[in-house]
Amino acid sequence: MDDVTENGLLDGRLRLRQPARGYRAGLDAALLAAACDAKPMQRVIEAGCGVGAALLTAAVRRPEAHFLGVERDADALGLAQENIALNGLSARVSAISGDVAARFSALRLPAFDAAMSNPPFFDDPQALRGPAPERRGAWMADAGLAAWTRFLTKAVREGGSVTIIHRADRLADLLALLAADKCGSFQIRPIQPFADEPAKRVLVRAIKTGKAPLALLPALVLHDRGGAKHRAEVEAILRGEAGVGWL
Repeated sequence: MDDVTENGLLDGRLRLRQPARGYRAGLDAALLAAACDAKPMQRVIEAGCGVGAALLTAAVRRPEAHFLGVERDADALGLAQENIALNGLSARVSAISGDVAARFSALRLPAFDAAMSNPPFFDDPQALRGPAPERRGAWMADAGLAAWTRFLTKAVREGGSVTIIHRADRLADLLALLAADKCGSFQIRPIQPFADEPAKRVLVRAIKTGKAPLALLPALVLHDRGGAKHRAEVEAILRGEAGVGWL
């Protein structure tokens, strides 16, 4: 792939090769990785891993867990595999070709302890001006959001966790879809740009066959008006010094 840059994440502890144009790793991937709390020896799958930003960041944060990324785009998958090797993580991180629309069973793998994803934010082509071709796969869920939630819930064992970052205005859809696939024990963490503005993102965590009441957690506020680029709490997350906690 032409026009690839190499960037440092987690305060330089992780190197990531990614396209100079098109979809690039950002805050959503960092927050998704920070929300992964896999225990030692647990197996985690990421649906739509792209070049591996969230996958590898989570793996560095959880050095005793094992990770698998699934990606349908051949160029992104090739970079993900390069990034795994570049960071010396091949012993416990891998990435394979796979399409969420084909369902988890097509991979012929045993169930995982946890699944995570940053699904494309749109599934209606009329909802936004058409993205550039190199961004379309990251922005448009061709098979709909339901295909992503179904893949994730089928990928985990009973008692396993599903963690998703998505648009706040799709929260009701997310909860309904996950509940339809026998998930519960929901925890929701809103992500607000400023303390006085509505959340634009949500982190949602669900447990397969979980029965605990839904918990709405304190919001993560990204910026202070007139302050630094990010609040200190967020900077600590980006550096890998803090996580996004759950109950």
